[in-house]
Amino acid sequence: MLAIVGGTGLTEMPDLEIIQRHAVETPLGAASSGVIQGVLNDRDVLFLPRHGHPHKLPPHRVNYRANLWALKQAGASRIIGVNAVGGIDPGLSPGALVVPDQLIDYTCGRESTYFDGRFKPLQHIDFSWPYDAELRHTLLRAGEVAGESMQDGGVYGCTQGPRLETAAEIARMARDGCRLVGMTGMPEASLARELEIPYACLALVVNPAAGVVETEITMAEIEAALESGIERVKRVIRSLLAE
Repeated sequence: MLAIVGGTGLTEMPDLEIIQRHAVETPLGAASSGVIQGVLNDRDVLFLPRHGHPHKLPPHRVNYRANLWALKQAGASRIIGVNAVGGIDPGLSPGALVVPDQLIDYTCGRESTYFDGRFKPLQHIDFSWPYDAELRHTLLRAGEVAGESMQDGGVYGCTQGPRLETAAEIARMARDGCRLVGMTGMPEASLARELEIPYACLALVVNPAAGVVETEITMAEIEAALESGIERVKRVIRSLLAE
């Protein structure tokens, strides 16, 4: 069953015909919200708002381990993580949809593995290519069918948050090869890999990253980009379910 992890701007899916609400509690504590199981486009789907509903959890306080575990318990066989991001690439204007193929983790202090020697014995996973290639391809095809322009590839740089980055930090990330900057891409992706669930990211650019343009970043501009862009994200998701 396809699972959607909703990011900022996607805390609910009004078109979802709800069948069941799964419990919030897991062996790893509380998930951000109970997993919602429903039907959309005649297909079963799971939905979990990453920051809770209403939006209340900052990126570094999200219990990513509980969220992914809750999705697995509910029957998730594929996961799409929807992320609102900043564009480091000057060619990415607000509203752009990107399906990244790589990431760099700049976070610290997050509970980032099930294999911590306590919950599960130590193991190592191959994370050379953090996003599932087949699911990425399916997501890009769904965007094409939906008539939505989507960009293929790029490095997602995940920062700690909740503050936005400095211009110097963004310059460093650009030198590292990052095209996008967000705060929730990790450890979500690596936890999905540990659970052996195919995972891909659908990133919505909502602002130019710090220093990319001379103007100041305002929350009003970010909210406007979210409002218009999330509707495009929903169209891609509906198309993905049809696939």
